[in-house]
Amino acid sequence: MRPRARLWRDRRDAGEQLGAAVQEQLGDVEDVLVLGLPRGGVAVAARVAAAVGGELDVLVVRKVGVPWQPELALGAVTASGHRVVNGEVARRIHLGTAEVEDAFSRAQGAAEERERLLRGDRPPPRLRARTVVLVDDGIATGATIRAAAELLASAEPGPGRVLVAVPVGPRDTVEDLAATVDAVVVLRIPASFNAVGEWYDDFAQVEDADVRGLLGR
Repeated sequence: MRPRARLWRDRRDAGEQLGAAVQEQLGDVEDVLVLGLPRGGVAVAARVAAAVGGELDVLVVRKVGVPWQPELALGAVTASGHRVVNGEVARRIHLGTAEVEDAFSRAQGAAEERERLLRGDRPPPRLRARTVVLVDDGIATGATIRAAAELLASAEPGPGRVLVAVPVGPRDTVEDLAATVDAVVVLRIPASFNAVGEWYDDFAQVEDADVRGLLGR
């Protein structure tokens, strides 16, 4: 069987196409804040911000893995402590309350450290009444970007509107996110989804220095 061609050369290519779609969705809206999820999401978000003339910043959210199976997402937590728990996974693995608390506390500590590393002494972006676009390089379970969206929804003073923008994601995750934010912009919802990286020719890891460079432009 002939392998399926990738959709995007790299995150820059995906970001340019996604930026055009977000611009079409936003129309003439001004004062847009584009928040990328590190690290790959920031590379995509940089092109989205350029397309819509928005401010670029980063929002750190950490995946919380099951202790003995880290790739299985128990949930996600932001640096400020907002949590999203994958209830289905939590019920299936029968983790005790103390074990869940320990897993989330350790992940939050890592998120706080990463945020300090990436943001440095940059002041937090203004949210009040702005249109905020949350960007990642793709979604699978959606726990990470959902935690970010819920954090924004609970912020005081909060944004006027929140959109999620991703190049690719499975239908059930996209539909779940659509119930959390004002709009979801996604370029491709494949019938069969295995991993985000399979949609890119180049899915090399984005380094912390790359993120700091993008934020410093």
